[in-house]
Amino acid sequence: MYFPGMSGGGGGGSTAGLSDEEAAMVKTMQGAMETCPFKTVISGGMGFALGGAFGLFMSSMSYDTPMSPSGQQLANLPLREQLKRGFKDMGSRSYSSAKNFGVVGAIFAGTECCIEGYRAKNDLTNGIAAGCITGGVLGAKAGPQAAAIGCVGFAAFSAAIDSYMRMD
Repeated sequence: MYFPGMSGGGGGGSTAGLSDEEAAMVKTMQGAMETCPFKTVISGGMGFALGGAFGLFMSSMSYDTPMSPSGQQLANLPLREQLKRGFKDMGSRSYSSAKNFGVVGAIFAGTECCIEGYRAKNDLTNGIAAGCITGGVLGAKAGPQAAAIGCVGFAAFSAAIDSYMRMD
């Protein structure tokens, strides 16, 4: 389909009104954004940001009650020290969650992109295979049984999400 003002390349982006040099730069940038390393870095970064927000929320909901031993010790401290310890704990929990989400996002996106490039297809199988590999890699430190369970769990989760996203 031809639209007036659109360039003839396969990128689908409009380069109307741009010089040849600018159009080439746009095409180069679009090509770079479609590479596996770029997708991996972006997914890892977005996972890091989402994980940080999630970790911050979850750590803000977790607190020691004045009835627990650590809560009694905390309640006896001055308000400034209580706030300092609370924010420090929230920051460390948030950072830990952010790292975990970032790693999962980067491994999954990079693996799925590589599988898609190898198979030259964009279908449900890519996501399932990437989920299995991601789950297996993350569970490998805990042993072969944990790697197998991680593989099955991530593959099933990926299949469920991917099939939902592909629904008409």
